[in-house]
Amino acid sequence: MPRPNKGPRIEQQPGRKNLYIIWYVNGQKKRRSTGTQDSREAEEALEEFLRQRTIQRRPSGPAVPSDYPIAKALDLYGTLHAPTTADPARIAYAMVPLLEYWGELNVDTITKATCRAYANQRQRAPATVRRELVTLKAALNFAHSEGRLTVVPHIELPQKPEGKDRWLTKGEAARLLNAARTARSDVRLYLPLFILIGLYTGARPGAILSLRWQQVDLDNARIDFHDGEQATNKRKVRSQPIPQRLLTNLRISARRGSDIGHVIHLDGHKILDIGGGWNGEPEASGNGSFGNACKRAGLAHVTPHTLRHTCGTWMAQMGVSLHKIGGWLGHTDTRTTQLYAHHHHEHMSEARDALDRRA
Repeated sequence: MPRPNKGPRIEQQPGRKNLYIIWYVNGQKKRRSTGTQDSREAEEALEEFLRQRTIQRRPSGPAVPSDYPIAKALDLYGTLHAPTTADPARIAYAMVPLLEYWGELNVDTITKATCRAYANQRQRAPATVRRELVTLKAALNFAHSEGRLTVVPHIELPQKPEGKDRWLTKGEAARLLNAARTARSDVRLYLPLFILIGLYTGARPGAILSLRWQQVDLDNARIDFHDGEQATNKRKVRSQPIPQRLLTNLRISARRGSDIGHVIHLDGHKILDIGGGWNGEPEASGNGSFGNACKRAGLAHVTPHTLRHTCGTWMAQMGVSLHKIGGWLGHTDTRTTQLYAHHHHEHMSEARDALDRRA
């Protein structure tokens, strides 16, 4: 799995006394000694390293597409911008196939035909290809905004697929929890709580895995995802009250955790990947701890994100207003209407009643 580009940082290397500056270039790890064991002096060395790097990267003027390598745009985007986003790992994953296909080409080779050829060569779901090409487009726009590129070519994207309407019934959710609680000993320490947080808060999987105990106020029964998520056009960070059943499980879990550590952890270590789902084929294995639980529960095509969609669907089915569902999940009203309106028995009833009234 590709390593996310978090930008240059200070790390202690095994067997070395001095602190090192660590950074990545096209997925390759680079390091340089700071020449000191003192953390403050190491930070000063990092600042000087970043300053020199900025000077070296600064071009004399923007390049035309025929003179600007696509790999250079991706590296610039991954190094300077990706670490500031809500999900740099996702950008890093998208860059791997982009570099494999476009890495030796210049920007002027990007056309409708080559975009279609990329999609055909990838042989992945349209949503996956679209996400990767959107990353390429964002990288080129960033290079243009930084004064590195004169013109950004048009990038043809596959049609945006309709969202999946897979959600769990209460019975399916109970089966999934039971499968998580009867998994091997290490998995059942964290997977049931991950599932409950997803079902009751509707938080995205990445935000749940990043959640720390300092963001959970057990006394006032509130959970704050501000530190776990970064606001973007798609998502809004939020603070919300904790439902009673989830609160009980959080209190039990807090007794065996650190008050500053991650809520979802194994022996104090953050869980980096909860896994995907199970495709329903008997001979296929589940993908990770979550996928294995789905297979044990007999739940096909369920992913960690399904928990979020289930949360919104349950609220709609119980008559919660679409506006409040949007606030709970951090959606825009339009997005919430698209996803959950057909589950809401009162949707459009006001418009119908208005038409039924006599003039």
